[in-house]
Formats: sequence, C-alpha cells, structure tokens
Amino acid sequence: MYPAHRPRRLRGTPAMRRMVAETTVRPSQLVLPMFVKEGATEPVPIATMPGVLQHTRDSLRKAAVEAVTAGVGGLMLFGVPEHKDAVGSGGVDPDGVLNAALRDLRSELGDETVLMSDLCLDEFTDHGHCGVLDEHGRVDNDATLAIYGQMAVAQAEAGAHLLGPSGMMDGQVAAIRSALEREGLVDTGILAYSAKYSSAFYGPFRDAVESSLQGDRRTYQQDPANVREALREVRLDLDEGADMVMVKPAMLYLDVLRAVADESDVPVAAYQISGEYAMIEAAAASGWCDRTTAILESLTSIRRAGADVVLTYWAVEAAGWLR
Repeated sequence: MYPAHRPRRLRGTPAMRRMVAETTVRPSQLVLPMFVKEGATEPVPIATMPGVLQHTRDSLRKAAVEAVTAGVGGLMLFGVPEHKDAVGSGGVDPDGVLNAALRDLRSELGDETVLMSDLCLDEFTDHGHCGVLDEHGRVDNDATLAIYGQMAVAQAEAGAHLLGPSGMMDGQVAAIRSALEREGLVDTGILAYSAKYSSAFYGPFRDAVESSLQGDRRTYQQDPANVREALREVRLDLDEGADMVMVKPAMLYLDVLRAVADESDVPVAAYQISGEYAMIEAAAASGWCDRTTAILESLTSIRRAGADVVLTYWAVEAAGWLR
C-alpha cells in the first residue's frame, strides 16, 4: 500500500515552494514607523528596541530615502517634542517637530512613497493621554475631537498622504474628515486605527516617544477580550469615511485581523508593535530562534490573517530579503 496522496511533492524544493505559496509578502506592503526627536543633534538608540532610533531631522531624511530605495511602501512618522503641555499644543503647531518633519520628507520624496503621520495627542501631552482631560481628570472625548481636527489640517498641509488617528476617540474619523473637507484638503486619506487594543506590549514604544503617561488607557482603547466590539468600531469608521482601517497589535490579534479583513471593503493594515518586535529580537539575541526566519514567519502570519499592509520596524531589512 502506498499513500494515495503525497502533498510533500509540492514542498520538495525552494522553487516549488515559492511557486505554490498561498501567501506572499512584498516590500510595497510594508510600512516603516519612524521617530523624529526635536532638538536631537545625533540619532538616539532606543534601548528597548534594538536597531531602532530616534532620528534627527537630517538623519530622518537619510533613513527615509534608504527605506524608499529598498522598496518599502510607506513611512509612518511619530514626533518626540522637547516640550509638552496639558493640551498637546505641539501637535497642532505647524512648526512642531512632527509637522516640520513631514514637510522635510514630502519635499525630499514627493509622491515616491506614502507618507503617513500619527494623529494623536499622547506624544505631546504632559499627562501622556491621547486626548485632553476634563476637570475630573478623564479624557474629554469631544474636546479632543476639536483638536484632532486642527492636527489633521496641520499634518495634511505639511504633506501627509494618510493621517493615522490612533487615539480611539468616538467619532474621530468623522471629525477629521469634516476638518479636511472644510479646508479643501479632500485628497488626504485617513488610515483609521479602528481596532486598537489596550495592550501590555506597547512598553518599548512608550520609551521611543518618551511617553509621560499617567495611569492607563483602558477607558478608550479596546478590551483584549472583545472581537465583536472591534467589528463595530470598523463599521463606524467606514461609515465616517475611513479610507483604510487598522488592527493594532498584530501578532496577538490575528483572529481579530481575520474578522476585520472579512468585514472591511477597504484595505486593512496591521501594526506589528514594539513589544512584538522586542520579543523576537530578544529571543534571537539569546539564540532561541533564527532571527531572519522568525521575522519573515511573523510577517507572513500577519499577511495570511488578512492584512493588506503591515507596519513593522523590520520593513527595510525585510524588504532587502524579499527583493
């Protein structure tokens, strides 16, 4: 008796495996998150994210060009300001670090890449929350929306192709879309962080942006226990005019990503966050896994679950391997 079927025939050589692969990862599907630090005179390594830097404006330009040359599909910018206040005024300042960096990169790269910007107050507030606080110390949703509208206009005018509202405020996409339309900025897109969970794995990112967070964000970021809620958030964002939607984190929420991909009629992004990055880097540094294989497997899993676009700190390195 011989086996009636031999699936191994299609696994025998690298060429055969490439030919029949059901899921592919292309450099153009990868987006590189980047940090720019106001007042920095040289790039600053981030201890909890080996290989990732807080850039100066000059080093940001150079790294951005290198990423685009490598074939990376887009860049997501985060600003690290020197000064913070209760209302995050640095986020709406046209000359603030993030908006200045957006102008730098749009001038340098034009439309050669998709330039994205984080639209949130957490990097700019002295309390570290994603919105302004009311007299009781709670995040004031609607007062925050007004500021998000101002930030949207500032970032669009600075050159962002896509705005990434990540604060999980109710109605944020509608508020941003209305602000853009009022100013005639109708071609600027919105990449909505529709399903952003309150995760323990954001820790290294908070080092990267020098977060001042007091307390936690559980009253506005999603409960890790919920999936139906994520789908509701996606539908609301789509109704409000989102051009793309996102799931964050990625690797720990692949089931959510699959459900969102099945629900959405616009492209779906997923953010492979700092803690996911740090875990693989730490395991590889300890000799517990092969680094290259682990990185590519992780990216493939995110694509397989339904992501059209993956934000990852390995974007440039992975693009080199994939090309």
